[in-house]
Amino acid sequence: MQQKLTRIGIFYDGNYFLHVSNYYHYVHERRSRINISGLHSYIRARVAQEEGTETRYCQIVDAHYFRGRLRAQDAEQRDILLKERIFEDILMRQGVTTHYLGLGPDGEKGIDVWFALEAFELAMHKRFDVVVLVAGDGDFLPLVRKLNTLGSRVMVLSWEFSYIDQNGNERETRTAARLLDEASYPVPMHQLMGGASSRADALVNGLFVPPRELRVREDAAAPAPAVAAGPRQGGRVHSLKEGFGFIAPDEGGATIFFFHAELANADFGDLRPGDAVTFCKGSNDRGPCAVAVELADEQPGDESGNL
Repeated sequence: MQQKLTRIGIFYDGNYFLHVSNYYHYVHERRSRINISGLHSYIRARVAQEEGTETRYCQIVDAHYFRGRLRAQDAEQRDILLKERIFEDILMRQGVTTHYLGLGPDGEKGIDVWFALEAFELAMHKRFDVVVLVAGDGDFLPLVRKLNTLGSRVMVLSWEFSYIDQNGNERETRTAARLLDEASYPVPMHQLMGGASSRADALVNGLFVPPRELRVREDAAAPAPAVAAGPRQGGRVHSLKEGFGFIAPDEGGATIFFFHAELANADFGDLRPGDAVTFCKGSNDRGPCAVAVELADEQPGDESGNL
């Protein structure tokens, strides 16, 4: 007997997915990003389980990624243009179609509407059996209801977690309960990807970028090796971004860039704005930078009374 193919369409809220991936990379014990290829493999296996069929009969026939994006000049100025291109290459290799809208003064505007319209239109014309939403906003509830009218089963991948950010503020991410209530297959990914007990599951491990591959990606996004050009001096962490930051020198003047790999005696994820550091001035192919950065032994608030 021939088995009917289960056609899967996947739709990513890019900003939501980046937020979740950053959490697993910088906060979670795994210290690794989400692997798109591994996520797709898990989705196929999970759909097969829910639909009562074999994984080989569950195929991803469409995948789309939606996000607001900076202008090329702004991305280059913030030193994230190469990193964006590397991620786009990953999406392209996995057959994910990208959809971008320019970021305005008020941030992302209109991208959620485009997401919903595109998902509904494609589901209507391509007759997806299962539509997978990587999204957590309750505003997508009408989309889920419309997909149900088409006869498509909706799977929502949800994450719930909280943590203290670099400024000491509590951050929390939750998927809207009403979205999960309307979905045919709500999947609590945070439980699946949670603790050490899941490490024996090859399918779960595949959800994370292998450490070696992660290092290759970070090295590809890194600037050329820097050359030291001055004595060691002091400063404080001014701001932190994804994989890099800026130091305000004690001697005054402009802040100076440093790449995470230059931090010698601490984990980049443990740094906080205001931390005292020492460094040497250097330069690379992108201009002045700080090299051989070390977290100072005494920090503000130490019992020694030093400020």
